[in-house]
Amino acid sequence: MIPSVLADIVLALHLLLAIFIATGLFLIPVGHIRNWAWVRNRRLRITHTGLMFFVATEAVLGFTCPLTILEYQLRQQEAPSHFIAEILGRLLYWNAPLEAFMLLYMVCAVWVIFLWKLAPPSDTETS
Repeated sequence: MIPSVLADIVLALHLLLAIFIATGLFLIPVGHIRNWAWVRNRRLRITHTGLMFFVATEAVLGFTCPLTILEYQLRQQEAPSHFIAEILGRLLYWNAPLEAFMLLYMVCAVWVIFLWKLAPPSDTETS
């Protein structure tokens, strides 16, 4: 029971990180156009960029995400048994060739570099 709950928590965290990365790819340029101050927050942008490059590097090197490994270890290689975990798993884990993910992550990494040039973070912290 406890490992299953922990696995669900890891899955939810994994999904939240994926949402953070994906929404940043969209909201940073929109925020730049709309002059939202938070898109220039250096800590937020470093975190976003670091996570995107971590994911892209994993894909290029053929590594499995540590959160995926942890989740499956906690489940002892079982598929999610809870309804919420099943839904979150479907949102996070797509059935596509590895090459498709590698290309997607590399395009996203290049996009993040472009965003640093388009809307560079400021040296002063803003909320």
